[in-house]
Amino acid sequence: MDRKRKIMAVASEGGHWIQLMRLRPAFEGASVVYVSTNPGLASAFNLDNFRCLPDANLDKKLKLMWVLLKAFFLVLKERPTHIITTGAAPGFAVLLCGKLLGVKTIWVDSIANADELSGAGSKAGKVADHWLTQWEHLTEKYPGLEYKGRVI
Repeated sequence: MDRKRKIMAVASEGGHWIQLMRLRPAFEGASVVYVSTNPGLASAFNLDNFRCLPDANLDKKLKLMWVLLKAFFLVLKERPTHIITTGAAPGFAVLLCGKLLGVKTIWVDSIANADELSGAGSKAGKVADHWLTQWEHLTEKYPGLEYKGRVI
């Protein structure tokens, strides 16, 4: 069965979210569900199809497990064909759950990480179908990492 492309676009609030919003033209023609950690972003960016996940990080293991569980059920419910995330931990959780469910996945590491990948970004290389950086020189440091340009 040929399904229409449905993208789940995920990012934490702040710079991760701004970079994800700059990728919006690439989603044209697809059904998109946006996911972030701040429910106010839906109205701020005029998004009709928005879902919210709690924020978490590696320092809060129990909360991170809760985010992972919520992410799993969100991906199950929405059934995206593709997941793209600019990070951070909630984006990685959705990416991981999507991968486990057979969804095509893309990680775009933050442009702020010019010297090394983010914590979640370094782990994403083991999970994502496409693992991208916005700094070409980092591809030498991380085998499998790709540079395709910057999100401006």
